[in-house]
Amino acid sequence: MITLDAPSFMAVMQHAKNRALREEVYRAYLTRASSGDLDNTDIISQILKLRLEKAKLLGYKNFAEVSMARKMATVDRVQELLEKIRAASWDHAVQDMEDLKAFVKDSGSAEANDLAHWDLNFWSERLRESKYDIDEEGLRPYFALPKVMDGLFSLANKLFGITVEAADGLAPVWNSDVKFYCVKDSSNSPVAYFYFDPYSRPSEKRGGAWMNVVFSRSSVLARHGSSVRLPVAHMVCNQMPPVGDKPSLMTFREVETVFHEFGHALQHMLTRQDEAFVAGISGIEWDAVELPSQFMENWCYHKNTLLSIAKHYETGEPLPEEIYAKLVAAKNFRAGTFSLRQIRFASVDMELHTTYDPSGPVSVYDVDRRVAEKTQVLAPLPEDRFLCGFSHIFAGGYAAGYYSYKWAEVLSADAFSAFEDVGLDNEKAIEETGRRFRETVLALGGGKSPLEVFVAFRGREPSPEPLLRHNGLLPVAA
Repeated sequence: MITLDAPSFMAVMQHAKNRALREEVYRAYLTRASSGDLDNTDIISQILKLRLEKAKLLGYKNFAEVSMARKMATVDRVQELLEKIRAASWDHAVQDMEDLKAFVKDSGSAEANDLAHWDLNFWSERLRESKYDIDEEGLRPYFALPKVMDGLFSLANKLFGITVEAADGLAPVWNSDVKFYCVKDSSNSPVAYFYFDPYSRPSEKRGGAWMNVVFSRSSVLARHGSSVRLPVAHMVCNQMPPVGDKPSLMTFREVETVFHEFGHALQHMLTRQDEAFVAGISGIEWDAVELPSQFMENWCYHKNTLLSIAKHYETGEPLPEEIYAKLVAAKNFRAGTFSLRQIRFASVDMELHTTYDPSGPVSVYDVDRRVAEKTQVLAPLPEDRFLCGFSHIFAGGYAAGYYSYKWAEVLSADAFSAFEDVGLDNEKAIEETGRRFRETVLALGGGKSPLEVFVAFRGREPSPEPLLRHNGLLPVAA
């Protein structure tokens, strides 16, 4: 049975050869929750009216200002950033469409002369396969979990001067698969601990990956005879468990995920704040909390780092360099198109929570259509009602905050560019830059505003240029 849940929808869009089926599912997905008793239109209007009323009662001009009061960004900075990225992405997205049309034409399909929205994901997937031919499952033998974790801990040692040691038996665990680790500084003194629960157990744990706080660093809650309670983190993934003598083998995406979650854990564990409410990840503004995690993901594409962990678990052979090159190239596949998609979501969110009057004659769909015309190369369908299912801003925590995905990418790319500036293979300079990252971004937690923290590390305010460069949306020399 085909449902309109995202995994089912995307599977049809990417792999169903039946064009009529793709169209039917696409139109259903685009108009979900927009008719009859399930129509969310009036609910959206009421939500926006109440948010605006709340803002006025609190002395703000609009709800976006309420949201930004507890975030790193400001309304003006967000709007400026979104427009800058939109403008940089547009020509690349146009070229993406031209490349796709040419590929479909070369494939001999009649769809080449009339590409529609329900064709884009299907043919994009065929184009990606033809250009990169990366078999995610086939890469698993090169990414054995023990080797990946050793490489990750080695990177943390090089960057931040810490040592991660197994400490099994030091603390109780809830499953025999769970590992317990001690994090020590350069003087060999413990500074933190963390649990790592790596394997999938469908009957016991939900899917996905995350980092949770077990204990925060705190001087008030220190045990008798100790000056501070050390932080403890809880890192969870859902990888395939080992089978017999075969270790847990990971996809490249799972490697990125482990690096990402360890970034969160590092900020929690390497904090120097002694007050629990602002220690580690606590008290950090919503739009800055992903900086360390996304920063760590960048190292998965650093050649020396990746090739040091990508060894075939049976033969010890390194990952072929041509596959590494494909992984790097595939990272920016249709980057302009994907960038504009996120800019559309963030821009319509901002407009609905800044200038839009929910009591006026203009509908939310008029606003979205106006935004879509500047962020979609292929004009939106007249019946587009995606807002009725945009749960992030109407049922989740991203009201006037969807931009934070892109904002965090800007921060992490700019932070990583500090390492690029000194030379990624200049070990001494990398160590010095890593220590500075630790003493600012990782150490200061919620005790200082994230803008102050970023400036302390980078020497200036964040710039979108490194992100655009990393995504291939600017010349490399820019």
